Amino acid sequence: MFVEVKARDGHDFGDAAEAVTPAKQRKLTQLALQYMTYYHHLDRPCRFDVVSIHFEAGQPVVDVFRNAFDAAT
Repeated sequence: MFVEVKARDGHDFGDAAEAVTPAKQRKLTQLALQYMTYYHHLDRPCRFDVVSIHFEAGQPVVDVFRNAFDAAT
């Protein structure tokens, strides 16, 4: 499993999860493939989760998106 964590202090630039764009997904997928190739884990399944953190009244609000995107992206 691979996890991308994004945090935002406000919503001026959108939700934190929105920062995981298709281009970012492609880059993460390429890095995961390199990692799995290096460690000989190509026969194992993998999943990409995104953790989004934003703050409301100074308190963190955490959202977890399991299997957020397909590795074929």
